[in-house]
Parts: sequence; structure tokens; C-alpha cells
Amino acid sequence: MTTALHGFEMNIVEQTSTPFYYYNMDILHDTLREIDRHISGHPFVVHYAVKANGNPHILKEISQHGLGADLVSGHEVEAALAAGFQAEKMTFSGVGKTDWEIKLGIQHGIGCFNVESVPELEVINQLAGEMDKTANIALRVNPDIDAHTHKYITTGTADNKFGIGIEVLEQTVKQALSLPNIHLRGLHFHIGSQITSMTPFAMLCDTINDLLDHYEGQGIHFEMINVGGGLGIDYSEPDKHPLPDFESYFGTFKANLKIRDNQQIHFELGRSIVASCGSLISRVVFVKESRNKKFLILDAGMTDLIRPALYQAHHEIQNLTAAGNGIDKQVEQYDVVGPVCESSDVFAHSRKLPISRRGDLIAIRSAGAYGESMSSRYNMRALPASVFAYKK
Repeated sequence: MTTALHGFEMNIVEQTSTPFYYYNMDILHDTLREIDRHISGHPFVVHYAVKANGNPHILKEISQHGLGADLVSGHEVEAALAAGFQAEKMTFSGVGKTDWEIKLGIQHGIGCFNVESVPELEVINQLAGEMDKTANIALRVNPDIDAHTHKYITTGTADNKFGIGIEVLEQTVKQALSLPNIHLRGLHFHIGSQITSMTPFAMLCDTINDLLDHYEGQGIHFEMINVGGGLGIDYSEPDKHPLPDFESYFGTFKANLKIRDNQQIHFELGRSIVASCGSLISRVVFVKESRNKKFLILDAGMTDLIRPALYQAHHEIQNLTAAGNGIDKQVEQYDVVGPVCESSDVFAHSRKLPISRRGDLIAIRSAGAYGESMSSRYNMRALPASVFAYKK
């Protein structure tokens, strides 16, 4: 099995200043093929969540594979169109779509707006009418399911800002069906991110089954059910598990969701498609000792990869120089930190790594999702470059 750093060549560093993102495109292609294998023969449609990584090169590779696009801003719509994604295979989510974004989606005939509130539904109907168009929508339902992930990436409980509560769903469905410039295609759900237990997804299936039974009793058929995304990856052992557990994920929906005749099931996967293929490559600037610990100070910081600072997220960290020299057996314990003037600029606390020295190359693994896309220019730092490697 190819791993994300398999075939990494040190001469890449001579051509690109650190920090930079290194993308193993073979891993990305393996991931896309694995998705195809598990959805083949089923009425499943997969959309790539562009917010995970909007690098134009990544987008083009995924669009050429035939996936749809899941979007949360007008500029993501523009980027997806530029990368070759088909408008009819686009879904547009988000609680605060502005008028220009809605008009953009209507103009291009996107496949579906995932509508998150009654006011949004009414505005889309109004704008579509002014444009003499009909807008395709799904109603995003808040199923009040706790996926037990970090509170910042939980989206499906009653306390979250997302979606329409089940208690008001029925009247919203009836309103959507009555509006002249709205085509209600289905229902949309998304319960969170970095979910590795299949139990929340099975619970979601039960909720969807009950809702579909209820609406079928009223003669209402939904042509599509969008179950969102949320499948997590193994951040601790990226080489042991370079691909997500798509078998269990898609298998959960195959086993538990009662798919109706002439109905498609849509998925919006982001992290599970691109996280494993990307690593942030950095260099040790200083090794600093204090009274109680050693700091490994890198030239990469929270401006390049904010997940550890924002979510207290774990990433595997490797010393490439020590491994290349065969001197990676002796280890020390380090706090791995960046140069940004914030105490939260920490990649790891008390991490055991090979004895490291100034100038060593460090790889922060599984950074292909929500790494480059969330990078910033805080402290007026430059945005990281990106390198794409093809070995097959």
C-alpha cells in the first residue's frame, strides 16, 4: 500500500522553501478508486467538500474523477466551476448564503441548495422568481444526534446553528412544496466531522427511515436523501491506515438505510478524501531547552496548520532527516511549536521524536484536509507553497 510520504525525495526541499504542503497524488487516486469500489452498483452519489482543501490542482484532479462538489460559499462555487465540476452535481450548504451567492448558484443551475432555515427558503424563492428560474433545494434537517466529536465540529444537535429542527420540518416541507420557484428534491443531513464510530451514522439512518415512512404516508416522495459526510481518518497511524474505512462507512448506509424506489443517496465527503494525501513539511529552526522541557521550534506555525491550536487535534510528526540518516532510534521528548507570537502555536506537547537538530526536516502528517485551506497570513507570514508528487 502506498503511504503519503512514500517516495518523498529530499531534493524537493532544494527547490521549495519550507514550510510547504507535500501532496502524494497516488494516495488521492487510491482513495478515489476505493470510493468507486464501494459505491459501485448502488444509487450513491459522492460530492467532494471543497472547504477541506480548495487547492486548484487538487480540485481539478477530483473533478476529473467525476465526483460532484459540496460548497459553502460563492467563491467555492466559482472555484469548482473553474476546476471543471459539473453544476448539476453541486450542492450548496451554509447558514448565511448572501443574495449574490444564491443568484450565482441559480444562474449556473446547481444541483441543489441545502436550505437551512425558513427565511433562506423564502429568499431563494424570491430571487429565483426575479430571475424567472426554478431553484432546486433540499431541506437541511437538524436530527439532534450527538456524534461525540470536538464541540467545534459537531453540527447535528439542537444546540448547533445548522439546519431545521424536526419539530418544524413538516410545516417547512409543506411551505417548500407550495412555493412557485422552488423544486424540493429531498432532505439533507450532516451530523459532524471526524466521526470514526459507525453508531452515529446508524442512528442517522433510523431517523431518516422514520421520516421517509412518515412522508410517504402523506404521498410525499423525495428523489434524493443527502446524508452529509463526517467520516474520520486515522491521525495516529497514517502509514498503517492510509485510507479511511470506507467499507464500514458505506456499509452502514447499505445495511441500515431503507432506500426507496427512484431515490438517490448523496454523500459530502471532504476530510476522508484529501487528509491522508497531504503532509506539511517544515524545518527545525532551533532546539530550545527550558528548566522542564525541550522545545522543537519549527518554521511552520499555526498560520500554516491551525488544527492543533484550534481543535487540539493530533497529527503524527516525523523527523525525515533522522530517518534518512538511520539515526532515528534515539529519542527525546519535545514540545513541537511554531514561530507565531501566540502561546497556542503548538503542534504537540511532550512528543517523543528522534533526537533532532537545527535544520532537520519535519513532516506533520495527515494535513491534506483543513490545513492549506485554513492557512492565514497572521503575523504577515507567507502562505505555504504546495508540491504535488506522482510516483505511479
